[in-house]
Amino acid sequence: MKTHLNVHYFQHIADEGLGSCEDYLKQWQAKISTTEFFALPLDKKLDIDALPDVAEIDLLIIMGGKMSVNDEDIYPWLITEKRWLRRFIALGKPVIGICLGGQMIANVLGAKVSQSPQKEIGWTQVYAVETESEQYFQLPHTFEIMQWHGETFALPKGATLLASNPACHHQAFQIGKNILAFQFHPEITTKTMALFLEDDEEVYRFTVHNSELKQELQLTLQDNQLHRYQQGHQILNQAIDYVLQKI
Repeated sequence: MKTHLNVHYFQHIADEGLGSCEDYLKQWQAKISTTEFFALPLDKKLDIDALPDVAEIDLLIIMGGKMSVNDEDIYPWLITEKRWLRRFIALGKPVIGICLGGQMIANVLGAKVSQSPQKEIGWTQVYAVETESEQYFQLPHTFEIMQWHGETFALPKGATLLASNPACHHQAFQIGKNILAFQFHPEITTKTMALFLEDDEEVYRFTVHNSELKQELQLTLQDNQLHRYQQGHQILNQAIDYVLQKI
């Protein structure tokens, strides 16, 4: 990985930031910039020239969000965000999508994003799909990771499934060696977990049938639970290294 990378991320939730990987990128003297889509008025039609020049960005990370990638009528700036992403991918540049970000990658590449058979919230077990080690990004055989989603992506043409679990079959995929999409949240820290839990409406939407789940998640903010976050952070750091291996 080269130093002084130009890293850009698409942010859809106020104060969320890049999560755990920000410190890792700063170790490489990365110049980090963001587009704060969350700050735009709902009906804002964004000009694509307001976004960075795709040629100047070395790595794009697309963060999560409460909206659906299908909500273009509600959030018309999604149309521009997707147009920019298509241009970026067409140049063969490295991109990582997290939750909504993974769904957006799938969507712009022609795959359907729809309601998941089962909402996932909290720490769940995910299983790596067996792939040839030299050809694909390697995930741990079994790992516990944070989830917070109600939709899921189909696999785009040319994608390889990397991870799965019984609740949501498509947990991660890659295309080539420059595109990685995760349905789960490897980037989450105690700070972002606390931020998520402050959103009473969103928490209720996901925990209405399990009133004890919010309390269980609050317990993972304690110092003796920090180990639960570490494997996700390691996965994301390795994902960054993987998509940047030719840079």
